[in-house]
Amino acid sequence: MKKFLSAALIAAFAVGFVNAGTLKAAADVIEKGFVSVTTTANTELQPDIVEINIAVQTEDSKSLQKATEENKLISDKVYSALSSMINKENGDYIKTADFNASPIYVYKNNKRNLEKYSVSNNVIIHTKQIKDAGKMIDKAIELGATNVNNIVFSVSAYDNQCDELLTIAAKKAYTRAGKLAATAGNSLNGIKSINGSCSTSNSNYQYRLLAKNIAVDSGASAVESSSPIQAGVIKLYANVNASYFVK
Repeated sequence: MKKFLSAALIAAFAVGFVNAGTLKAAADVIEKGFVSVTTTANTELQPDIVEINIAVQTEDSKSLQKATEENKLISDKVYSALSSMINKENGDYIKTADFNASPIYVYKNNKRNLEKYSVSNNVIIHTKQIKDAGKMIDKAIELGATNVNNIVFSVSAYDNQCDELLTIAAKKAYTRAGKLAATAGNSLNGIKSINGSCSTSNSNYQYRLLAKNIAVDSGASAVESSSPIQAGVIKLYANVNASYFVK
């Protein structure tokens, strides 16, 4: 997810800024009449979306049809229960992520032998009801879900925070470029080029099976549920690459 620096922000650089950052020689370059710098800024955001990947896996030693029928029976119950727990009018949804039905073979004495048939149905729950994440997991397990493959927390919108961080990073870029130019006996003389972007680092938890009373802990306040889940925080990063003419 990217957001580019606005033209209005570029124009603001001509005013000049005073907050200096630490010089980083490895990232800063002076060549043929201009100086280039790279700066960053970051903050932490509270997530407002969670995606849970839940799987129903069934097996039968003799019949793929029986394994499939059992899987459908359990999956329908899980899907129906979870559908009633989300708010579709608020953008929540449930979708099938993957469905697989296949024979499982074992090899013995260079001979392939059929061991069983395995059917797996993976469902993704996308919801803004983060506080109910643990309840949804518990309900799915209660109805026969066998795996919780991962939980991903994210932020739906961060435009305002991105603009603020880009302003901070841009001020650092201007100050750093001026200091770097001054070390070579020069001063800044206008913008050659500038670009900026924002990106997030989502909270992603991966595991194969979540039993009751096992907590996922990332250092933030717990979400109340029988399976306590902690949403943690989302890191938002702003990066600015700028080049200034020198004289």
